Amino acid sequence: MFTKVFTAVIHKEGNIYVADCPEVSTVSQGCSIEEAVANLKEATELYLEEFPLPEEISKPLTTTFEVAVNA
Repeated sequence: MFTKVFTAVIHKEGNIYVADCPEVSTVSQGCSIEEAVANLKEATELYLEEFPLPEEISKPLTTTFEVAVNA
């Protein structure tokens, strides 16, 4: 068994936080950021039990961009 670091992308939807792991496409939620990440960790561990990682998995490229919005 080994440890791997994954990415958690978190956003708020109403009263909950949604956490997404782009490397393996797992998603979970919680009432706090900490709970959402803990639930995402558990969901990812369960997912990887059924679907092991390929030999090479790349980190997603994360960037930002601007969009004009008519308010």
